[in-house]
Amino acid sequence: MNRTNFWKVLSLVLVVVGLSVATTTIMINNYNKKQDKQVAYQPEYTMPNAYARFSSATSAMETDFTVAAELSVHAVVHVKTKTKMTQMYSMDPFLEFFFGNPRSRGQEREMPMQEGAGSGVIISPDGYIVTNNHVVGNANEIEVTLNDKRTFTATIVGADPNTDIALIKIDGENLPTIPFGNSDNLKVGEWVLAVGNPFNLTSTVTAGIVSAKARNINILNAEMKIESFIQTDAAVNPGNSGGALVNTRGELVGINTAIASSTGAFTGYSFAVPSSIVSKVVSDIKEYGVVQRAILGVSISDINNELAKEKKLKTMQGAYVGSVMEKSAAENAGIKEGDVITNVNGVAVNSASELQEQVGRYRPGDIIYVEVLRDNKTKKLQVELKNRQGNTDIISPQVVAEILGAKFKEVDQKTAEKLRLNYGVQVESVSKGKFYDNGIRQGYIILKINSQTIRTPEDVQKALDQAMNNDEQEQVLFIAGAYPNGKVAHYAINLTE
Repeated sequence: MNRTNFWKVLSLVLVVVGLSVATTTIMINNYNKKQDKQVAYQPEYTMPNAYARFSSATSAMETDFTVAAELSVHAVVHVKTKTKMTQMYSMDPFLEFFFGNPRSRGQEREMPMQEGAGSGVIISPDGYIVTNNHVVGNANEIEVTLNDKRTFTATIVGADPNTDIALIKIDGENLPTIPFGNSDNLKVGEWVLAVGNPFNLTSTVTAGIVSAKARNINILNAEMKIESFIQTDAAVNPGNSGGALVNTRGELVGINTAIASSTGAFTGYSFAVPSSIVSKVVSDIKEYGVVQRAILGVSISDINNELAKEKKLKTMQGAYVGSVMEKSAAENAGIKEGDVITNVNGVAVNSASELQEQVGRYRPGDIIYVEVLRDNKTKKLQVELKNRQGNTDIISPQVVAEILGAKFKEVDQKTAEKLRLNYGVQVESVSKGKFYDNGIRQGYIILKINSQTIRTPEDVQKALDQAMNNDEQEQVLFIAGAYPNGKVAHYAINLTE
């Protein structure tokens, strides 16, 4: 082929390619126009569920934790505590309890202050901080260190052993906070961050997923404990207690409380109190000074294969009612032994711990709607919740003082020296109430209530609160002390009579 023919062929090829490209472009444009017209008249397209889940999972895998960490790390504080430790000498505890033991009376040796550490979460700009009761409950001194290294002295506003939540306060202004999120919306498999101060390492952030919800691990000692923990695999170690569990938006969804470990260090799972419980407890403490505990009045258990076969149940979901207390909210509403509670105010209940969590967010006097399965039929019942005294009254510190019918003061130095006491609270006056009815008179010095050392009037309040949070048959105060003349006296006060 000569050069002239070559250029002719090449020109022809280029023309053909150009026409093909132009034709293809026109076809695509025409197709898009047709599609635009069709789409304009089609109903809204709904993404298939499977694809939606895949898309959400893909987004979750691409989650950037830096935003949530930045939003939360400045509002998580380091909590240091000091607790007075004492050692009491006693020759025979049994004889001392019933008759007193003059050889051991007042023989107490001060031990070195025990130091502890944990974490806390600032929830208001003026210095309210949420932490665990086991971090600060028995502390005599509390020091809070912020992320910017400023330190403050904190005081205990109130505490709830039943949920292991405490509220403390520092004097501050314009402090960084973490907003409350909705723990009910957490999904198993969702990413969360644990923020705290493990091993005194401040501002530590770890990531994990929600492994389970409504987990009961029997770690709390309180009689009316509410255990419905969020279980995660975010690393939590000693010092993380009281710290924040946050979602990827930086919202507080839980307070880190415990780990499952045989060594005392993190081995795979940690547990947090859901924010739904935390917010209610904190709100009660701030408004009333004590937690307003709503009581349904039933004994409940999870349903397993054995129970289902024994009771001929056709469901494994819900909380089985083993018994109903007389004159309780449950009895008044028509709940019966053998019922299976499956729903509270539209929220499905799959276990006893989930039922405790749902009821625990309400106050005495609140109306809730409970669905029960009875004879394989669903019944919806209206329940007016009661308090631990069996009525709908709000419990306050003033009401508590009226129950005992006494006023208190710290034991004066002269009396303390005479009896060789290092602590104690004296009954300043007695009026109509439990103290008078049980023979306690003015001047009596309280040393112990239910084995707890009593140093201040606030300690009396705390011991009473804990006793009143017990089941009705267990609401008893065992009080040990002495009168100014040296006479040792012990009393047992039943708060339910």
